[in-house]
Amino acid sequence: MTELQVGTTQTFTVSRVIETGYVLGLNDQEVLLHTNEAAKELEVGEDVLVFLYHTKKGTMAATMSIPTISFERYDWVEVKEAVRRLGVFVDIGISKDILVSEDDLPLFEQVWPQAGDKLFVCLSKDQKGRLLAKPATENVMEGYSEPAPESVLHQFISGHIYRSTKVGSFLMTEEGYRGFIHYSERKEEPRLGEWVKGRVIDVKSVGSINVSLRPVKEEALGQDAEDILAFMNERGGKMFFTDKSDPEEIRDTFDISKAAFKRALGRLLKQGKIEQNDGLTTLKDSE
Repeated sequence: MTELQVGTTQTFTVSRVIETGYVLGLNDQEVLLHTNEAAKELEVGEDVLVFLYHTKKGTMAATMSIPTISFERYDWVEVKEAVRRLGVFVDIGISKDILVSEDDLPLFEQVWPQAGDKLFVCLSKDQKGRLLAKPATENVMEGYSEPAPESVLHQFISGHIYRSTKVGSFLMTEEGYRGFIHYSERKEEPRLGEWVKGRVIDVKSVGSINVSLRPVKEEALGQDAEDILAFMNERGGKMFFTDKSDPEEIRDTFDISKAAFKRALGRLLKQGKIEQNDGLTTLKDSE
């Protein structure tokens, strides 16, 4: 007896019609194609191409909705729901959403995908034979990517985050370029699967790109200055930060480099909004 394999696409023959749908046969095996999973009305003896999956009750069933992914083929799928300590469920094109296990997601749940994000996945199975979706590895993404031309340098570019690490985030752009966002080139860590827009700051000889999610310097200078003013206003118009402060303390507090901090302070000093004395920065209009 040939065992039916979940996650495969095969051609069956309609053996008989029942109240709830169609019984399909292949060699000595049968599977149910529910009426809701049939794309059209079928007749006994008709051949039909179907995808095999497990229902919520764990029984094998067929659908005429054929996913764009398989055990060997990857594609982008939409995240439908995140479930804490379990993983996220994605829409692969059938009526049942498929789990991406927490084992294949970032350690910290705050950067897990949210509904509407997209992941580049293929089919997989767990030890119990249940169907899963598995995100692509770096080697797989490299195989699906295109080399970026030098002309994209300093251009704005968009894409989905496909990998999240301590040193930064990796994205695949809509053109198919692989990009890296160093942790210093972002204000907040993007979610896995999130769609982000950034600026190309380097094109590597291998065809990958480095991307910054920070605004260009003049825009950032204004935003950094505004953030410093807001920080001081929340603390009575004073702060124990100056252009001599420790770079790590500056980054931990304001999430910017010391160089960016000094530029913003210089702008505020030039505008006459602050003054510095004895290791203290004070708003000029504060008591």
